[in-house]
Amino acid sequence: MSDQEPAVIVKDLYKSFKLPHEQHSGIKQLLINKLKGKKGYEIQHVLKDVSFEIKKGEFFGIVGRNGSGKSTLLKILAGIYIPNKGKVTVNGSLTPFIELGVGFNPELTGRENTFLNGALLGFSRKDMSGMYDDIVNFAELEKFMDQKLKNYSSGMQVRLAFSIAIRAQGDILLLDEVLAVGDADFQRKCYDYFMTLKEEKQTVILVTHDMGAVRQYCDKAVMIENGKIIKTGDAEDIAQEYQKLFSNNQQQFEDHTSDRWGEGGVKVLPPKVNVTKETIQITTEFEVTTDALPSPIYGIALYNTAGINILEANTRKEKIKTKPLKSGEKVSLTWEFNNFLSNGSYNISVACCDQSATRYYEWLNHAAKFSVTKSTQTTSLTDPTIMVNFS
Repeated sequence: MSDQEPAVIVKDLYKSFKLPHEQHSGIKQLLINKLKGKKGYEIQHVLKDVSFEIKKGEFFGIVGRNGSGKSTLLKILAGIYIPNKGKVTVNGSLTPFIELGVGFNPELTGRENTFLNGALLGFSRKDMSGMYDDIVNFAELEKFMDQKLKNYSSGMQVRLAFSIAIRAQGDILLLDEVLAVGDADFQRKCYDYFMTLKEEKQTVILVTHDMGAVRQYCDKAVMIENGKIIKTGDAEDIAQEYQKLFSNNQQQFEDHTSDRWGEGGVKVLPPKVNVTKETIQITTEFEVTTDALPSPIYGIALYNTAGINILEANTRKEKIKTKPLKSGEKVSLTWEFNNFLSNGSYNISVACCDQSATRYYEWLNHAAKFSVTKSTQTTSLTDPTIMVNFS
């Protein structure tokens, strides 16, 4: 099987559920309701004509708001639900990392549940004995393995289940964002694992609300809204489309190109770029177009011609405090960094959002373009100056 062959094909998928309106007190009442033409339920159409294809070796994202149909699609892919119509073709074995901890017994200890869960995944006791220390170390539960599971927090249970589950091998992995649980150190382990999967060209399906994860790991993605796929594309395109869902009054940009979006209140002016051998300076300017604006977050992102995100920076990340603004006021920021870029052309995106980073006042893609020309040639994405010392 070549890398261009499909790993998963979803074709014309429909799924609906019956939602009861009332409880029946008995068979008599049920018959009376039927004779009166009362159904007592309504049909909820959760997925409507969903189709997409995942190539072998792709890290593929599925995003959407709560209630969009994302979880139902996840369970159909995992074989938990059967669609009313349509077909899912999986070329290879699929390992779903959802419903983690199924089969766990709260009255058994963490140690006993580890062997029990391993057996459900098809491992022998000898296999689990060989993996046990690695599982416990990864889950960071060394002190708790002889306690009953009912005394574990929900996060501890998921960490243990995840640590066991990643030992299972499959051609295609189905990951739910619930995996990234626990403190910052454990989350780092989870995301390191995701990166290892990406580097190994493992076919992965990631269902998530985290657009940072989509940008970092996914090659392609789809977005579901009201049971339908409304956009399929590269990770950055889908991440921005998802963020647009949470910005109001998109219609005010109908006269602009699709590169400019947001709910208004701020206008992003074209940035200026100064490139030298040592540094790159990007000067951005923002103009307030509403009566008053609370302290916003300003940011930039840098992409190469292949659409790969090379750099991101914003005032919150850099711990820069911003101030409230009034109508007509302008703010200018200069972003400067070492010229670590390799030869080529680059695009700049500029954005301004509220402190929650969910309401985007304006995001402008392709706000400016510049080129870097160096005497040295490299095949890497970046070309930093590196000091080498012999000892």
